[in-house]
Amino acid sequence: MELRARHDRAAVTPRAQMIEALALVTGLFLAASPWIVGFNGFTTLAVTNLIAGLAYMLLLGGLGTSYERTHSMAWAAAAIGIWTCVAPWVVAGDVARTRSITSNLITGVVATLLALAAASAARDRTGGQSGPRGRRRPTAADR
Repeated sequence: MELRARHDRAAVTPRAQMIEALALVTGLFLAASPWIVGFNGFTTLAVTNLIAGLAYMLLLGGLGTSYERTHSMAWAAAAIGIWTCVAPWVVAGDVARTRSITSNLITGVVATLLALAAASAARDRTGGQSGPRGRRRPTAADR
């Protein structure tokens, strides 16, 4: 019960809420980027970005409701961010153009950084600061 309460407290922190909001906006932009930036003529990359953006939003968008699983979901979201960076060169067809590369690189880096921040926050809140027998290690603020 205490672990559940700790997760609930962690989910309402400003940091967690900021990461969740930015992740939702990033996922939404990734999903809509082919039509926003103007490379929707590249069907394979447009579909790839749409699916990756929706998956990213689902993984990190539920940060507040399933905080205890955030660590593993954040690593999957980081993989989506990395995929977004390399997708213009990997998907079928000649889609590596300035618009698609620039959009995917910037969005992928932001998505990866947000996912790593979510993983870090989840680790900090689920015992990453625990010492032996569950006692909290002293931090610089305690000294």
